[in-house]
Formats: sequence, C-alpha cells, structure tokens
Amino acid sequence: MEHLSVLYEESLQALDIKPGGWYLDCTFGRGGHSRGILNLLGESGKLLAFDRDPDAIDSEYARELNTDSRFSLHYGCFSQLAEVVRRQGGAGAIDGVLMDLGVSSPQLDDPARGFSFLRDGPLDMRMDGNSALTAAQWLAQVEEKELVRVLFEYGEERFARKIARAIVEARRKTPLQTTLQLAKLIEEAIPFRDKHKHPATRTFQAIRIEINRELQEISDGLEQAVEMLRPEGRLVVISFHSLEDRIVKRFIRAESGRKYNPGRLPVKEEDIEQGRLKTIGKAIRAGKEEMRDNPRARSAVMRVAEKR
Repeated sequence: MEHLSVLYEESLQALDIKPGGWYLDCTFGRGGHSRGILNLLGESGKLLAFDRDPDAIDSEYARELNTDSRFSLHYGCFSQLAEVVRRQGGAGAIDGVLMDLGVSSPQLDDPARGFSFLRDGPLDMRMDGNSALTAAQWLAQVEEKELVRVLFEYGEERFARKIARAIVEARRKTPLQTTLQLAKLIEEAIPFRDKHKHPATRTFQAIRIEINRELQEISDGLEQAVEMLRPEGRLVVISFHSLEDRIVKRFIRAESGRKYNPGRLPVKEEDIEQGRLKTIGKAIRAGKEEMRDNPRARSAVMRVAEKR
C-alpha cells in the first residue's frame, strides 16, 4: 500500500508546483510527499530531498525514487539545508520548500528506535542514530533542575517536577534502559491522568526534542529555506504540536511584516522595508476523513508563505 503523508493533497497544492521548477522536500521519510511532487514535475523539474535518519536514506522508498534522474536524496538535517542546496547550485533558485516536522511514522512504528511509549524497546529516540546521546544516556546524567526545565518547556508537562524527581530517584537504584520502563515510572509518578492522552506522551516528546535539538533545527531550517527560495517561491510547513507551530507562526509573521531601521528618526517611507515573506491563506488542518483514516493527522497544522 502506497504511503500518503499527512495533508498530502493540501501541501502539493500549496507548493504551486511548476513543471520545470526546483523543489525541496526537507523530510523524506517514506517518500510520500516526494513521490507526489515528482508526479507533478515535468522532465526538466528537479527535487532535492533530505532526511537526517540513515534508515530513511537506505529505505526501499529511497531506492525506488533514486531511479528517477530528477530526484536526489541527501543525508542531513534542516540546519544543513543551505549547504546542500549551494553545492547543487540552487541558492536563490528554489521554487518551493516543504518542511514536514516532528517524528516520522517509520520511527514511531519501530520499537528499536525507542520513540514509542506503547512498545518496549531501548531508550534511544535519536533521529540520527550516528550522533548525540541516546535518551537513556541523557537521562542517566541530566541534573534534576535541567530535566524539570526540559519537561516543562518542551513537553508542556504540568507534573514536570514530580516526574523529574521520580526519574532521579529511580536511576539511583537501576539505570533507565527501556521505553516501557520509563513509561511505567511516569504513570506511577503523576497523581492522575488525562482521559484521552497517555501519561508518558509529553515526557517522551520533551526528551526527544531535547536530544535531537528539534526546535533549533526548525528555526535554522526556516531561515535557510527563505534564503534559498527565489522570489514568489513557496514555503510550506506542517507542524504536529504547539511548540513547532508557534515557531513557524512567529517566523512567518515576523518575516511578513513591514520593518524599519529604529536608528533613523523620524521614520520615512523609504526607511520602511517589506518583510521577505507574505502569508498565503490561513492555517490549514486535516479534514474529518483524513483524521479518521490517520490519527496522526489530528494535530497537524500547515502554514504557507511566499517569498517577495
């Protein structure tokens, strides 16, 4: 069965794909968006795709699309976007950039990756298995105060202090090594649970964001994406939780407003510059049918901007 990414039709429409255009898919995953873009490109069109996960680079989905001469797949994260595009000669010539944020379905579905609190596996959580500390290594050394900050800021976890205290006390007796071990500890630490959300959801999200530097990667990627776009090129970003969407929303808003040099007073019309972007439409969410077929789509928010 062909994998269709979240907000598939909506994102392709938002990119406003030109047959001879040059596009970036910044999160290849299973290649759903990439396949859709290639279907709309002509013979002279190009698609550069990225992924920081070696499993995505070596997947059957990648091997399938690598036979297309219009397509090239590159190992790297959002913060390396500009470097790769410049090597390909595409700086300032890109017609559209798609960023599909957060953890991918293949990562969640594989217990060995350690992203899921519903399946037992090693506490890893690295998007790039070749770098950084695993979640288990980070939890073994992080100070309690810093752990509280991460859980509160990145997980918006109201029981951050209780969970952090439980983790620190537990690791004194035995190392935290598996996902279910951590999930059970969290369940026992909190006084009560939400009706529709697993008690470990926010903590797992927070740890994953921290060890993968996800929010900094998003900020770096947005800035570099705008630099690589040609005038009238589209930036399309799909977020899956409020922290991601807040960064995207604020970035687009800041780059869409009029700016002036505060050192020049009084302000003259010629001192006021347009931002680099203009917002296209309102935030888009998945429809009822997609949310029914794909529960992950329920939290998805897509924002679109165009380079001036």
